[in-house]
Amino acid sequence: MTALAVADLQKRYRSAEALRGASLEVGHGELVGLLGPNGAGKSTLTKIACGLVRPTSGRVEVLGSAAGSDEARFGTGYLAELFRFPSWCSADELLQLHQRLAGSDGGRAERDRLLDLVALTDARGRRVGAMSKGMQQRLGIAQALIGSPRLLLLDEPTSALDPVGRRIVRDLLERLGAEGVSILLNSHLLGEVELVCDRVAIISDGQLVEEGRTADLARPRGVEVETGSGTRFFDGAGREQVPEIVARLVREGEAIYRVEVLRSSREEVYLAAVEGRTG
Repeated sequence: MTALAVADLQKRYRSAEALRGASLEVGHGELVGLLGPNGAGKSTLTKIACGLVRPTSGRVEVLGSAAGSDEARFGTGYLAELFRFPSWCSADELLQLHQRLAGSDGGRAERDRLLDLVALTDARGRRVGAMSKGMQQRLGIAQALIGSPRLLLLDEPTSALDPVGRRIVRDLLERLGAEGVSILLNSHLLGEVELVCDRVAIISDGQLVEEGRTADLARPRGVEVETGSGTRFFDGAGREQVPEIVARLVREGEAIYRVEVLRSSREEVYLAAVEGRTG
């Protein structure tokens, strides 16, 4: 079953278009990074998938049910980008509250497991207001996992974390994916998405402008050959064209000293996508 299916999604706020026909799928156990600049429509798409915002048009299904339905809600975990937890609650009390809200009967055992997952076991009794932003972020991920959701929607989950915290979250997401949990990770940080996601979708100005496996974000942009008469560049050629290029140059009497396949960096591909260029 497809965990999340978004088809031709549109959302207008008066004259402003937050989403303009976006389509996206997240498969079972797949970790998909939704990458784009601030204001691109990432959070709006996620809120619609959670049932917090109604779309202007289009279709969103979560675990085979309409987004916002009871079936979809009970199968989804969500961490908002700008979450706020009561400062007077301890970590354990906050998870108890969300267990009641989610209808989870996991009790103390579930809370213990989740606090351990996010490396907050020793902070069980600490008040939220006394926690660092990074600790609160990890606690937010723990609350999103209450009830063992099959789809996890995370909006900028590593934005406030230090390198150690980011590593903890990356390891956790990889573990969840291996257990069959589907994850949509919103981020504007290309490096973080590259490290953990199976596939990347780039959104810009409310539209999906690029999609593919993370490794595919780096593309051939040409072949450079150093010859006896100078360096030659073959624009747009890739690895598959190298034998033909070399054979042709040898027939022309050139001595070949070096052949290099040049690739656009993932950053270049990302910038080209959000700026409306090709490359």
